[in-house]
Amino acid sequence: MTRLLQIEGGHLLEGEVRTAGSKNAALPIMVASVLTRDACHLSNVPLLADVDNTLAILAEIGVQVERQEGDVVLQATGEPTSEIPQDRARKMRASLLFMGPLLARTGRAVVPKPGGDDIGMRRVDQHVYGLLQLGARVEEDHNSFVCTVEHLRGADINLDMPTVTGTENIMMAACLADGRTTIINAAREPHVADLARALKSMGAQIIGAGTDRVEIEGVAALSGSEHRVTPDYLEAGTYAIAAAAAGGDVYITDAPVADLRALILKLRHAGIEVEVGETWMRVRRQGDIQPVDLITWTHPGFATDLQPQFTALMTQASGVAVIQEFLFENRFSYVPELVRMGAQIDLASHGRSIHVTGPSTLHAADVAIPDIRSGAALLIAALCARGRSRLSGIEHLERGYEDMTGKLSRLGCIVKEVRETPGLEGANTLATE
Repeated sequence: MTRLLQIEGGHLLEGEVRTAGSKNAALPIMVASVLTRDACHLSNVPLLADVDNTLAILAEIGVQVERQEGDVVLQATGEPTSEIPQDRARKMRASLLFMGPLLARTGRAVVPKPGGDDIGMRRVDQHVYGLLQLGARVEEDHNSFVCTVEHLRGADINLDMPTVTGTENIMMAACLADGRTTIINAAREPHVADLARALKSMGAQIIGAGTDRVEIEGVAALSGSEHRVTPDYLEAGTYAIAAAAAGGDVYITDAPVADLRALILKLRHAGIEVEVGETWMRVRRQGDIQPVDLITWTHPGFATDLQPQFTALMTQASGVAVIQEFLFENRFSYVPELVRMGAQIDLASHGRSIHVTGPSTLHAADVAIPDIRSGAALLIAALCARGRSRLSGIEHLERGYEDMTGKLSRLGCIVKEVRETPGLEGANTLATE
């Protein structure tokens, strides 16, 4: 049976939606539990496939896992197994995050080369470089990275590009290293800062997280902790863009507004009404959408993980918008699917940029989701399209968005999951409404 997401376009979005915990924060914070023998209590953990997979990896390497909805308790009482299971590691890139903590706890880490979304080159060399600077040995074979160390020692580590998982890996390893580690040109994303807060609650000595210079003073041991995962600015941003594109009036709670300044600026330039408080946003569209050019960059620039959704919005703008993607070369893999729905997008002649001409009258189509954020973009396009669209590859959305079908339904979207037996069109059975 093929799982499909079926969306009836042309309905305004109205109501309230709550932002879930950040996947990109939750994953490294859960992995950090191997750094201590004590229990780590986490709340606001999102209900996502990638979270399930990470918890399964932790359980397989010997971490005790207790979970009740968004509350998770993790305890690595005994020494964890140093080898990460290949089948699970290949499902997501975040499996690389086990390198640093396992090295620090056990002196050895065997981590398969990761899977995840195919959005372009996401370098591993900065992870390896950082661990080498801390005194580790790293060997690479066809399938895995094999990391060993006798004693981690602090070092000055200059990153040539701010890498999120690289910064997180180095930061976790450095917590138990001898001496001081300084990460220069560190990633500044909100989930990096949230990992630092979680580590500090465990007794780590970290200053500067959220800036491009992070300093970690190694300690002999870390303790258990209690930590609430920060809300997901990418999810909040996705619903804000969806409201702008489809029209309506949406109130977003638990919104990390301070992390969304770049998006809020672009939405307002596009003519969208955006009201904000400290932890909420209200997004309304009452008139025409204006074209707005966009360049993605590392935080606090415009997030690459919101670029596909913003492109979907620009198909409804009155004019030409230029979207430039400087972080991942395959980030435009969703464009052919948008074009199939009637979007006017020129890609071939512009390399890492596209020209979006609107407003386009989008029509319903059967389209395939290539990755998490592309799926959100295609869903937003389906909200704007005339007729009934069907999206395949919905497992990508389940990796990054908690209960997306339910949340959209509560906003007035007519959306449901259907299942189809290949070769038997029309033999669909309702799974979710």
